[in-house]
Amino acid sequence: MKYTIVNLVASSNLNATLDLYNLAVSIPNVEYEPEQFPGAILKLKEPKVSMLLFKNGKVICSGASNEKQIALGIRKASKLIHDVQRGVKVQKHVKYTVVNLVATANLNQTLDLFQIAMKLDNVEYEPEQFPGAILRIAEPKLTLLLFKNGKMICAGAKKEALLKKGLKVASQLILGKRGKKADGASKAKKAKQ
Repeated sequence: MKYTIVNLVASSNLNATLDLYNLAVSIPNVEYEPEQFPGAILKLKEPKVSMLLFKNGKVICSGASNEKQIALGIRKASKLIHDVQRGVKVQKHVKYTVVNLVATANLNQTLDLFQIAMKLDNVEYEPEQFPGAILRIAEPKLTLLLFKNGKMICAGAKKEALLKKGLKVASQLILGKRGKKADGASKAKKAKQ
């Protein structure tokens, strides 16, 4: 199944205490409102990622579509911070851990979300609240949003291999054990007979 990675979230550590107030005053694209959130937000234009910066030196990078963007984003952020706080080293060899991978995929067929919710125990569907159904898979641990048009959003994977495995499991659950496309018309005819 084809999929597109739309967001990688990774955590890293600059191994230094950050002066978030000073960073917000010195760097134009840093937002810091401690009454609202304990971290500062640094938005980079190239690569187009956002960084959550915390006083203890932890960094969360989100918005990347590949791992090169994560490394480049953290390197650029460390350089900007180093220019303000000399004690923070510029990260040449960036160490990070991917904590969430978000992707989109398409089953290329219309889904009966009500029937899927009735058939599977691990599906929540409340159309009055949200137009999609929520499918939770235990192994690999993933959450998928399913829409009537067959499109899916998958979140929770930490590696691309787990994403692929999860999408395969999801399509087998949704379309039937063999993974073949369910033919709603022939099923409806059999039910009438």
